[in-house]
Amino acid sequence: LHGEAQADFAVIGAGVTGLSAALELARSGQDVAVLDRHRPGWGASGRNGGFCCLGGAKLGRDAMIRRYGEAEHRRYRTTEMAAIAHVRAVLDDHRIDADTHSRGGELQLAHRPRDWAAFQQEAGLAARDYGITPRLIPAADLPAEGAAGTGFHGGLVLPLGFALNPRKYVTGLAAAAEKAGAVIYHGTPALEVRQAAQGHDVRTPKGRVHAQKVIVATNGYSSEDLVPGLSARYMPTQSTVLVTRPLTEAELDAAGWKSDYMSADTRNLLHYFRLMQDRRMLFGMRGGLVTGKAAEARAIARVRRDFEKFFPAWKDVETPYQWSGMVCLSRAQMPFVGKLPDPGAVYASLCYHGNGVAMGSYSGGLVADLVMGKPIDRPYPQVMQKPLRKFELGRLRRLLMPFAYLGFALSDH
Repeated sequence: LHGEAQADFAVIGAGVTGLSAALELARSGQDVAVLDRHRPGWGASGRNGGFCCLGGAKLGRDAMIRRYGEAEHRRYRTTEMAAIAHVRAVLDDHRIDADTHSRGGELQLAHRPRDWAAFQQEAGLAARDYGITPRLIPAADLPAEGAAGTGFHGGLVLPLGFALNPRKYVTGLAAAAEKAGAVIYHGTPALEVRQAAQGHDVRTPKGRVHAQKVIVATNGYSSEDLVPGLSARYMPTQSTVLVTRPLTEAELDAAGWKSDYMSADTRNLLHYFRLMQDRRMLFGMRGGLVTGKAAEARAIARVRRDFEKFFPAWKDVETPYQWSGMVCLSRAQMPFVGKLPDPGAVYASLCYHGNGVAMGSYSGGLVADLVMGKPIDRPYPQVMQKPLRKFELGRLRRLLMPFAYLGFALSDH
């Protein structure tokens, strides 16, 4: 952006949330300006594992029911399914070729005997919560499913969701938003949001956008200083991915892995992996806190170490492709979509807890409805409307995470 620009709505962040919001607004005839520090999908929206699946919250089922009640819990589960359907509809409606594939959902793998025992109950709960028919796979049957792996004690298949190429998806979203009339400004960070006599002024390095309402859609790349209502209310954390070269049939046979399921283990610091259509293996894990060249190298080394533990037959297989993205947590362990407490009309959508492909896309459409004042005709549970709470230690809150990660690591044994 160079100079002044006018828009009905300014959207800060050109990831799946911001672009989904921009697409919805532009299709409704609104003038939309999207600002991004880099380019569409530069952050975690273009650098993730490509799992379009259930999720978005870190809060467990029992805790959610205790805190918010059974009815709200059911509404959130309905929202998870609606989020997956939303992405599928966007792909179909706009003819986005994002290399989608799925054997029929997600395979959860028990890394401890007690997790396999828990699957027996979880299967019944998932059937009730989502109206699906989960499938339990005993450890002895995993090799026949092409999901041998190392040390798994059984699996639980949830037949919902699909995999995609996240970069192709977010690029397709950007193209669809532009075709609908949205204007996307690359290399244009939002430096300040200031309430004006009418609306808001969003200052950038070389210009300014005047808009009636503002949507902040920066998730794990948010700024402490842009709007007070987000300060200390989100926790960025890193997720890192490696991808192998294409694997031969002999190599796949040696590892015993030919499954096309999106897969993840039951650890708190989980590992997630999937065999891609071209027979490259994608393998990722959570755990990093900071960015930078040295931190990235350490994260890549950790993921490579665990990759070889999971698939020792591939210890000599190259992993030439690698990337990281910052996911985002909230203090309540739930996503947030709604108006911020800042003066004027500043809205935000963020905190998908590492499952932003589906929930971030859906929430972008939801926040667009909110800023337009449209009747909400899609699931919007109260648990996603509650104001974001501050983390302890405020701006120093990341100091808490090494202790949290240590606790997670200990509980994973």
